[in-house]
Amino acid sequence: MTTGASMRPVHFLWEVTDRVATITLNRPERKNPLTLESYRELTDTFLALQKVDDVKAVVITGAEENFCSGGDVHDIIGRLVEMKQRGDTAALLEFTQMTGDLVKAMRASPQPIVAAVDGVCVGAGAILAMASDLRIGTARSKVAFLFVRVGLSGADMGACAILPRIIGFGRAAELLYLGRSMSGEEAERWGFYNRLAAPESVLGDAQELARTLAHGPSAAHAMTKRCLHAEWSMEIDEAVDFEARMQAECMMTDDFERAYAAFVAKSKPVFQGN
Repeated sequence: MTTGASMRPVHFLWEVTDRVATITLNRPERKNPLTLESYRELTDTFLALQKVDDVKAVVITGAEENFCSGGDVHDIIGRLVEMKQRGDTAALLEFTQMTGDLVKAMRASPQPIVAAVDGVCVGAGAILAMASDLRIGTARSKVAFLFVRVGLSGADMGACAILPRIIGFGRAAELLYLGRSMSGEEAERWGFYNRLAAPESVLGDAQELARTLAHGPSAAHAMTKRCLHAEWSMEIDEAVDFEARMQAECMMTDDFERAYAAFVAKSKPVFQGN
């Protein structure tokens, strides 16, 4: 079985420490944009994380005071315009499906994903933060789903489905129609950020949160994530029945028994994720 520690991505930085993997988008001279290669490698990485045992939570961040400036203008936007000019709709669809695959891979990854957001977080960068399970940002950060500014719809990589569930329909509609920036304070007030942190501590705070999750009942966390996503399309009664089955599975884990034994012994449980 592949281990997280043995993975060697080349288009972003990768570090595994104490059950937490940290992904750092690392093109700071351009505010960490995504390329076609980094899109694919991020997708492959999150898919691979479904089969590793030594990573229980993930942090995603950007290098040097910015999260991500979206798709690289020259590497991606320029190529898309060329595709449009030659009428290659199949290639355009292949690209949009490829970018959507990254969001699907993040949602399918059993590990909770924590985004540490500072500075610029726009376009596909805002999508990466949105697709994470938890988000810690800075007051000075700027989040923008700015697709409309380049003549595209706000319906990109699942934004019209996911963003309203985080901040509400009306607020999501405003951001997706206008493409305007959302300040860090506004992002926290609207519920996009779980909390704010100082720029010098945002990554450390996100990693500490990830460590807390990683040392908790990680099999149960994976089940919670699965249910959070699977139940979007369910009626309430169906969701109740689904959760009954999933919770019964969790009751078969050793972590459940460990928690009970620790309670009886008046000690702190040591979860092992099984």
